[in-house]
Amino acid sequence: MTARRELAYAVLLCLAGAGLALWAVTRTWVVDSTTSSAIDEGGTGARLLPWLPALALVGLAGGGAVLATGGWLRRVLGALLALFGLALAGGGGYGLLADLGDQVSSQWPALTLLGGLMATAGGALTALRGNRWPAMSARYERRSRRDADTSGPIQGAGTVDAWEALDRGEDPTVR
Repeated sequence: MTARRELAYAVLLCLAGAGLALWAVTRTWVVDSTTSSAIDEGGTGARLLPWLPALALVGLAGGGAVLATGGWLRRVLGALLALFGLALAGGGGYGLLADLGDQVSSQWPALTLLGGLMATAGGALTALRGNRWPAMSARYERRSRRDADTSGPIQGAGTVDAWEALDRGEDPTVR
């Protein structure tokens, strides 16, 4: 398997798993049959375990951050994503096994568990092999002032030169 394909699989696992968990956490896990209100929301996963949506959002952000990092930082991020995925899976497992009340719907905690396991797999893949994957090009990094040529007006008439002059603090319209 190529490095780019592994990167794509890891990012998709993290994003799909965290997204699935976030969606499943917002569904009704427990219905309270003691109230007669027709508008009763019941107990969503987010209401029962308020930290689950936050972990799912961190997993989504981390899945995107895998693309922007490289080297040892990507491996550390992968380990953190694996831990967050395990915590999501633990919340889903708790929803499946705990005595939460009257009518428990097991499909949403099971989907949260599945999403957490998917995010864990993506994070573990990133932690194990992430340093071998391609990183973003240096083209997107800003040059330091020492690297920039500050010896006068812009050299060419291209737009790249004009933007670089603006980065150096020069006015590209003054020659």
